[in-house]
Amino acid sequence: MTTEARIQLTSSELGTLWMTYISTTARLIVYDFFKDKTIEPEAQNILTDYISEIQTIKNGIETIFNKEEAVIPIGFDEHDVIKESSTLFDDFFHIMFLRHMVKLSFGHNAVSSAMSYMKEVNDVLKLGYDISNKYYMATTNYLLGKGVLARPPYVTMPKQVEFIEDKNYMSGINLFSDKRSLNTIEVGYINEAIEDNILVMQLLTGFAQVAKESEVKKYFIEGKELAKKTITTLGSIFLKSDIQPTSTWAGKVTDSVQPPFSDKLMMYVNSLISTTALGFTALGTSFSMRNDLPIKLALISRDTFSYAKKGAKIMIAHRWMEEPPQMEDRNQLTKIKE
Repeated sequence: MTTEARIQLTSSELGTLWMTYISTTARLIVYDFFKDKTIEPEAQNILTDYISEIQTIKNGIETIFNKEEAVIPIGFDEHDVIKESSTLFDDFFHIMFLRHMVKLSFGHNAVSSAMSYMKEVNDVLKLGYDISNKYYMATTNYLLGKGVLARPPYVTMPKQVEFIEDKNYMSGINLFSDKRSLNTIEVGYINEAIEDNILVMQLLTGFAQVAKESEVKKYFIEGKELAKKTITTLGSIFLKSDIQPTSTWAGKVTDSVQPPFSDKLMMYVNSLISTTALGFTALGTSFSMRNDLPIKLALISRDTFSYAKKGAKIMIAHRWMEEPPQMEDRNQLTKIKE
């Protein structure tokens, strides 16, 4: 009687689960603190329910790792939160931050699912996507209902199908030539980037207030200024097409200087947002057909990459960055011992 060979995790599955686990432990810590500091019952219920559901993601990954006899990452735990600290943000920011983070999870879970082969892995990643989708709608509806989330610009509905005939459709670099108005695809990506950077500006304002290490405090201030610069650059593109930039209110930062989170956790959250922004900007660039837009978006990507790289160096210097699982070093293993 033959027994079927046991299927083990592939390198891509191990990598995506590892990233998901680190991210999930960070989110659990942050949202649990936000939940305890949230006053409005409906907002608190959203956070409470979300925490309960993403805990199943963490448990599912631990089960797979234990089955594979793979070491479970440290991630983040109770050592990275000071629960006695005063609240750093108001209720609206707590929900806006959750909305932003579940948006980041969409892409990660979708791409990771496409790199999975084992049913157990795909189940965990699909559950992560489903939870993100559920709470994206829950947070969006809550914020719209409170009147603090601006919808993207409206447009007159098209009445007939049009085809691009003018070769100048893609022009935009010449300062003295007329630029066509933005199309709705371009507006969508620019508006999303403006909205995200408004939230990041508020987030890093708060983080800068409470960071312990002076180097980290300066880094957060630099990130806040980069977010403001990005908002200005993208907002000017809208204004030149007579489009009102989004005016979403991203919540309020309190005057607290008591750190609710470790510098390590705050640096990780910022790193997660920065690296994801690079991918989103690249996607927006690929769909932009007016040739001045990719140039401006590429400059934003360059600045974001430089900023993220600087943050990684700070995290490595402080031993705050866990190393992802590595492939075997065949050169080292086959090295002749003298």
